[in-house]
Amino acid sequence: MAARIITKHWKDICQIRLVRHHRRLVTAVVGAATKTESQHFKSLSLANNRTIHTSAPLFEVVPYFLSDIGEGIREVQIKEWYVKVGDHVNQFDALCEVQSDKASVTITSRFDGTVKKLCYDVDDIALVGKVLVEIDTDSAGAEAAQSDSIEQSDSSSSSESDVEASSMQQIRGHKVLATPAVRRMAMENKIKLKEVQGTGKEGRILKEDIIRFLSEKQMPRLAPPIAQKATPTPVVTPPRVVTPPVIGQDQTEPIKGIRKAMVKTMTAAQSIPPFGYYDDIDMTALVGFRRDIKQLALDRGVKFSYMPVFIKAVSMALKYYPILNSSVDEKCENITYKAAHNIGLAMDTKDGLLVPNIKNVQALSIFEIASELNRLQQLGDAGKLSTSDLSGGTFSLSNIGSIGGTYARPVILPPEVAIGALGRIQALPRFDENDKVVKRYIMQVSWSADHRVVEGATMARFSNLWKSYLENPTSLILDLK
Repeated sequence: MAARIITKHWKDICQIRLVRHHRRLVTAVVGAATKTESQHFKSLSLANNRTIHTSAPLFEVVPYFLSDIGEGIREVQIKEWYVKVGDHVNQFDALCEVQSDKASVTITSRFDGTVKKLCYDVDDIALVGKVLVEIDTDSAGAEAAQSDSIEQSDSSSSSESDVEASSMQQIRGHKVLATPAVRRMAMENKIKLKEVQGTGKEGRILKEDIIRFLSEKQMPRLAPPIAQKATPTPVVTPPRVVTPPVIGQDQTEPIKGIRKAMVKTMTAAQSIPPFGYYDDIDMTALVGFRRDIKQLALDRGVKFSYMPVFIKAVSMALKYYPILNSSVDEKCENITYKAAHNIGLAMDTKDGLLVPNIKNVQALSIFEIASELNRLQQLGDAGKLSTSDLSGGTFSLSNIGSIGGTYARPVILPPEVAIGALGRIQALPRFDENDKVVKRYIMQVSWSADHRVVEGATMARFSNLWKSYLENPTSLILDLK
């Protein structure tokens, strides 16, 4: 990928040099003719006194096209610009950061020069192959171009001011003065503006005038007096409650970035028939185990939670039930058993739901898993997860307990065939072997499996083995490699 980008850079640079050489030759040939005719052009003027000015065009401004960043991505979202118009950049300097459906990518400059135009704003969608930024690779003629543009802008600005003044005169010529928002509010409530008394400057109708008019309009009207009849007590009708008008408008925004990728994944997941399995885990022994090693891990610079133990226990159980560490093709005609245990962990980030995974868990120690988990969490909080961190998962876990949930129905991420959701740990009463009520720490787990390739009994046996590792942490040592 890097070699392809560098090759494209050299091609762009060579093309720019050829264009400059050709244009210098053209300028030398027509230079003499331009000099002899310049006096003639100076004497000419237009009927509206606008003089014709001639200047050499700036051929140094080159467009920077957004290159293909791989993975079949056709559009990206601009997250941040590192430069602004007028900044000088060198080759390979960072220009901006973009967000695709899968990861964040930093775009670097191919040329040395000055930034002339940014073609997109922050949060805009940029298309691959379109101009991203324009760069002046030679700023020698910038001052001359600026002086020519000033003279041309003077003539155009006068016409723009005339149009603006006439527009203002037309607005002030209306019988009713009101802003577009007030007019829309009146239209939605079927109010004629000429019936509303404006309290703003020059009789302008304000939003408060509309609200007051609606309130007065909805006030109950007194009925005309009725002739006294032989009725003992007149019926008094309670006044109608005046409901205030709704102020504000609905907002619609496009689905893009991470959420757009989530739409594709969840739509594909709807074609999978899931099988659910739930169980309770006695975490009392594991709570004590974590209490003993938490400070030791912290002394080595790693925050130690329960999740590294959960992940390692899943990997050890997958050795006995490899069907749960497999994937199926789109038509579910072939199944692939994965050699690596790439365990994914669902993360709730500011950009949306992301599922980075820890690679080759079967070959890592619990401490190494905790260290890698710390790295992924820091990148997720900063929105810096790479494509490699987010791809290649074979089995996933979702820690809903960190938010406060107990049970859930996790959605399988295709092409994986299983996922687990971990609830919060609660102190609950339980009976011990002597039928006495004791305090135990209980956690609920919810499994979902692709019922096309995974039987319910297989999922139950896998859960029981994983449960035994957590309820007896010392048993992990027997199967560790």
